[in-house]
Amino acid sequence: MSPPAAGPVLVACAHGTRNPTGRRLIAELALAARTQRPGLVTTAAFVDVQPPTVVDVVAGLSAEGRPAVVVPLLLSGGYHVHVDIAGAVADAESAVAARPLGPDPRLVEVLHDRLLQADADPRDPLTAVVLAAAGSSDVRAVADVEGTADLLQRSWAGPVTTGYGSAAQPPVPDAVLAARRGGAEQVVVASYLLAPGHFHDKLAGAGADAVTAPLLPDDRIAAILLDRYDAALAD
Repeated sequence: MSPPAAGPVLVACAHGTRNPTGRRLIAELALAARTQRPGLVTTAAFVDVQPPTVVDVVAGLSAEGRPAVVVPLLLSGGYHVHVDIAGAVADAESAVAARPLGPDPRLVEVLHDRLLQADADPRDPLTAVVLAAAGSSDVRAVADVEGTADLLQRSWAGPVTTGYGSAAQPPVPDAVLAARRGGAEQVVVASYLLAPGHFHDKLAGAGADAVTAPLLPDDRIAAILLDRYDAALAD
């Protein structure tokens, strides 16, 4: 017999990707959260690309009378958080939405570790970092990414700037070029993406000297996921 569920169902809601490695890493993130908290029931949902949609998952749980907390597996608050996910829980009395994973100081720690793994030197003032995010037309999402860059700058001697895959400015290749024109001898793109997929694939052509791996896998991100779940319940 299975142990009783420890609280509402955690709906881990990701963007969605066609990349098989990306899909696996997102699935493993939810599994890692269950490992850190035995008895927690989790299920997956998506806002784009792959099923099931967050609307369908929340509606199904609501129909069964099961309370749920939707945690966005997203690194900033944009359209998907404020419209797609907020809309999915709006008509479900027993469902609430949590904050996205980012910004969070632990994500900056993971970014720093990925940069070290790419042999970038945090003490070198001539090594510039371009923090590369997917991008959003929502100014709140852009502000979240800029805030993450500011946090990373505190532990990095060279300049830390931002670049985006779509919607926001500047595009990553433009940010890399600007860093070189600003005097950087080496430019490293820090992939501010959870997992491989469309946007990460594009980073290889941005003109940088190195590109870091995405954030997953990392147990710190599972801990953030659980913190977001707990905070939503507390509210």
